[in-house]
Amino acid sequence: MLTVAYLANRFPVPVEPYVGEEIQELRRLGVRVIAGSVRLPETVLHGSDKASSLHDFICLQPVRVLTVLRAMALIVRGWNRVADLVTRALVRGQESPQRRVKTLLHTLLGACYAVQLQEHRADHIHIHHGYFGSWIGMVAARLLEVSFSVTLHGSDLLINGAYLDTKLKNCRFAVTVSDFNRRFILQHFPAVEPGKIVVSRLGVDVPVRVEFPHERRGIRGARRRLALLAVGRLHAVKDHAFLVRASSKLRDCGLDFECLIAGAGPERQRLEVLIQKNRLQDRITLLGHVPRDQMDSLYRHADVVVLTSRSEGIPLVLMEAMAWGRIVLAPAITGIPELVIPGKTGFLYSPGDLDDFTAKVLFLQELRHAEHHQALSRLDWIRHAARLQTVHNYSRSKNLTHFSKHFLQLIPDGEFATEDWRPPHEDLILQQI
Repeated sequence: MLTVAYLANRFPVPVEPYVGEEIQELRRLGVRVIAGSVRLPETVLHGSDKASSLHDFICLQPVRVLTVLRAMALIVRGWNRVADLVTRALVRGQESPQRRVKTLLHTLLGACYAVQLQEHRADHIHIHHGYFGSWIGMVAARLLEVSFSVTLHGSDLLINGAYLDTKLKNCRFAVTVSDFNRRFILQHFPAVEPGKIVVSRLGVDVPVRVEFPHERRGIRGARRRLALLAVGRLHAVKDHAFLVRASSKLRDCGLDFECLIAGAGPERQRLEVLIQKNRLQDRITLLGHVPRDQMDSLYRHADVVVLTSRSEGIPLVLMEAMAWGRIVLAPAITGIPELVIPGKTGFLYSPGDLDDFTAKVLFLQELRHAEHHQALSRLDWIRHAARLQTVHNYSRSKNLTHFSKHFLQLIPDGEFATEDWRPPHEDLILQQI
């Protein structure tokens, strides 16, 4: 039986459901998957995750003294396998001294991971995200003399891409979530063989039945107050502070609106202060973490789902909103324009441009008021096109199937490898909507 070790910085994490989904899809195909987490999980294993039992789950923390001693012995015995990685970590490149020391510690953690994987006889290691977990997985693969691969998303590639040159050079292949990311990798790492970088899009479940505004016009009328919704971890890179400043401008423009922000994180206190400073307590509500089964009602309530991130891959929140037929407004960065086609499946604004963002929101409010008197409005066409975009190109079940087949084909000597499978092409007709 093919055995694949799957490692993430932290697993499971509610905001990264795709890691568990990929694991379950591979298991469904008969692959034994050893799930792994560098840090303690945010949530307890449950449901299908728990079904795999602790025998198929490895957590590197807390680190046990005996494991560290065995790891040090493994490094000594296999020094020739990792010597070049240690040299790269300590004396080559432009990384800071602090980063180099951390990477040396991550090298030891990689040996600890290898020690724990030895009894499982893994054939391949796959790491989600290009952060420190990818260095750990790479070191473990070297010590165990197996291949490894990595999935790159957004910030791990575009902002925090430490040692990516080494990771890309040594991996069997790298998966990324957008064509933009693939172009970025090939442009900034020209030594990488293009065939090693494959695009595999994420996806979401598409609701079978969605109510569109034109279906209830004349029954309850259009809601006067515009409902904005932002979903995402309260982290600096998500830049919810931008949304607060934009809300202040929208209020000063006389717009009647409410803004709900769903998500938890370290920026909450700062955002609370900023909301109070701008006297927006009656306009903006921080909902905190919202359970998965309650998100659907938020999407149904929203008129516009907004995103203000500084860096992204292709966010699941935009896919989910579009699957629900919601209007989305997002920055024109990275792979987002592959999903949100301006004026066709949603709207984009110039990243960091407060005036452009507020102008787009005011424009959408004008369209929304106008559609109250129309049987089928421009916004209705965009809502339908957005939903079709997710159905054809960002369906979770379809993309998981394609991912697993391609993944198993790329593993060397994999018993599931086939020569006739090719990655899917996007629906070119849909792109002309």
